[in-house]
Amino acid sequence: MDLLLNNKKVLVSGSTTGIGYAIAKGFAKEGALVYLNGRSEKNVNDAVSRIKREISEAKVFGIAADLTTEEGFNSMVKEVPEVDILVNNLGIYEPVNFFESKDEDWLKMFNINVLSGIRLTRLYMPKMLTNNWGRVLFISSESAIQIPTEMIHYGMSKTAQLSIANGLAQLTKGTGVTVNSILPGPTFSDGVERFIGELAVQKNLTPKEVEHQFFAETRPLSLLQRFITPDEVASAVLYVSSQWAAATNGAAIRVDGGILKGIH
Repeated sequence: MDLLLNNKKVLVSGSTTGIGYAIAKGFAKEGALVYLNGRSEKNVNDAVSRIKREISEAKVFGIAADLTTEEGFNSMVKEVPEVDILVNNLGIYEPVNFFESKDEDWLKMFNINVLSGIRLTRLYMPKMLTNNWGRVLFISSESAIQIPTEMIHYGMSKTAQLSIANGLAQLTKGTGVTVNSILPGPTFSDGVERFIGELAVQKNLTPKEVEHQFFAETRPLSLLQRFITPDEVASAVLYVSSQWAAATNGAAIRVDGGILKGIH
């Protein structure tokens, strides 16, 4: 299927590794003009180089900017004043005991995971509405619905993204613009790969055995019973960004491996 994304201008925030990188690479394969973003100039340049090695004709550009700061945001505005597709992927997670958490922990999580996407959408969505075409996506998480007790502040930030995306979708009525959320489940990102590798060494197991143990004990509700690949999440993002997904708006699309139960 031709997703008709050729030469669409795309910005993926936080896209030097993991899901964000897979999304950026997926758009590059479809012929889009992709702006890849991260805080470190070295990491951004490395990511751009990797994509260009894999896709010789890739139209991919890197922008090193910390989108949680005014300086970084202004730098992004200067480099990329307009986009057709915005993927709000920038985000962090970290286990914090609720009763030991500080205000700073919650503010940090909200600023990075929520406000960065608000700022970018506030900048780019009005022009999409004027042009009568555009896509805004928030990369949320199954943790938005099934709040992890070990990082409630992270779950809060992901639930906030669902509310924001749904509210913004109401502003697109009668236009060719859509706003949606993607809810990945446990994904085999670079950080997870390192964690599983370290755990395997500690337990004298293979990484595959650790993965099997994780889903048997920690995520038994998963129907997939393995980590989702970043490319599997990216494929959902690409479809929802395409012309063919015009009727999908204000939705929370699950790419969670079947962890979430019931009808949401």
